[in-house]
Amino acid sequence: MKMVFIGPPGIGKGSYATELSKILKIPHISTGDIFREEIKKESELGKQVKKYVEKGLLVPDEIVIKVVENRLKKEDCRNGFILDGFPRTLNQAKALDRITDIDLVLNFTAPVETIIGRISGRRICRKCGAIYHVKFMPPRVPGKCDKCGGELYQREDDKPEVVVKRLKEYEETFKPIIDYYKEKKILVTVNANRHLKEVVKDCLKILEEKGLLKSSGN
Repeated sequence: MKMVFIGPPGIGKGSYATELSKILKIPHISTGDIFREEIKKESELGKQVKKYVEKGLLVPDEIVIKVVENRLKKEDCRNGFILDGFPRTLNQAKALDRITDIDLVLNFTAPVETIIGRISGRRICRKCGAIYHVKFMPPRVPGKCDKCGGELYQREDDKPEVVVKRLKEYEETFKPIIDYYKEKKILVTVNANRHLKEVVKDCLKILEEKGLLKSSGN
């Protein structure tokens, strides 16, 4: 099964994709992870991407599309995949249709105040990059990383006022993409204002209902 996960920042797409990837035994493909890997390898593609990332600019569609196309050609994608972070533009969505046939698009939603709470509570270790949450996954010692003892900090774009701006930008950017998949009748909205396990269970139920997954009998 070939799936696309979309939803605003902080909704939990990566967590849902990671869990479902294990259950369904198909790769979770994050464009952000691919870019970081290419930059680390210092490949030609990585060098191109790095120029934009360092300037805080979006990587152009043609580069992103090529990256995704190359990734989807790999052997582990033969039985399907979960795309997270792509498409981000209508042009990318249409290009994806030229590359392959998508079976299902899951659109994760939650109230704005829930998303703000999830993002604004996030804290990151300055030394090792470990991620915590002041409410849902707090460190043993406030302000200190459990793994390395490094200082925990809040990213500027995780502050409530910035999160509100990011959510507005998301709505404007993704409305054409959501409408596009609605027209194709492959988009299903998922309530993400619940515990991780409940959201994952709901996703599996949707897959069964769509005939993409055999019923477990539960």
